Amino acid sequence: MTLEPFGTRLRRAMDERGPLCVGIDPHASLLADWGLSDDIAGLERFTHTVVEALADRVAVLKPQSAFFERFGSRGIAVLERAVADAREAGALVLMDAKRGDIGSTMAAYAATYLDPASPLFSDAVTVSPYLGYGSLRPALDLARESGTGVFVLALTSNPEGAEVQHAVRAGGASVAATMLDHLRAENAGAAPMGSYGAVVGATLGDSLAAAGADLAINGPLLAPGIGAQGATAADLPKVFGAAVRDVVPNVSRGVLRHGPDVAALRESAGRFADEVRAAVESDGPTAG
Repeated sequence: MTLEPFGTRLRRAMDERGPLCVGIDPHASLLADWGLSDDIAGLERFTHTVVEALADRVAVLKPQSAFFERFGSRGIAVLERAVADAREAGALVLMDAKRGDIGSTMAAYAATYLDPASPLFSDAVTVSPYLGYGSLRPALDLARESGTGVFVLALTSNPEGAEVQHAVRAGGASVAATMLDHLRAENAGAAPMGSYGAVVGATLGDSLAAAGADLAINGPLLAPGIGAQGATAADLPKVFGAAVRDVVPNVSRGVLRHGPDVAALRESAGRFADEVRAAVESDGPTAG
């Protein structure tokens, strides 16, 4: 099975449903806030509620794999069902697994998330390039073959990331800028948008310039940091400039804190999507 390219499907979903990605992050404190137990029963209830509330209306749902893995095989079973149910309802699923390895191990990670025969088959996956961009080749190639996408960690919002991502290579380019250059090459000629994205924190502001980052990669930019981490939709044009129309803002706690009320989850996600769309459209003439 080969799907339409992920970039094509993502652009359509963003246009139709609004440019927003909502995380599914069932960590212990959030389960407690919902009045749920920190066990399989709580995990199932939480995950089913988020999928039921949002999968038929948001562009992207992003399960954080670690919060399911901590429950072992039963947690993975909950994740498998969530992925299938979300995709059936029309949401694109971005698996937040941040995998990174070499050779046959990287190929196995790629098959886990990007092979249509896998029970965890998703529309895209996050990967870490810090064993060298070339180590990602199995995932990049399988994504192209299967019509899925890959989001590469480039300029992350955690403060520790700068010691690696801002490091300057021989020749003067930062590591982050080098990753963005690689992605730009992968996406060359793709329309309306390539399938190879970067993770770039919405909270970074001026530090993007310090890293020498050209964000125009003709691909999606997953932008964590909206909501609980302090960034707002109104910040996006200033942070991302001409690439703002390719930004997929990620909100997790800002939406999930309204659960377990389904209507409140839907209202919060809809409000974030509307705010992002308004910010991007108001900046249209200068944003590209």
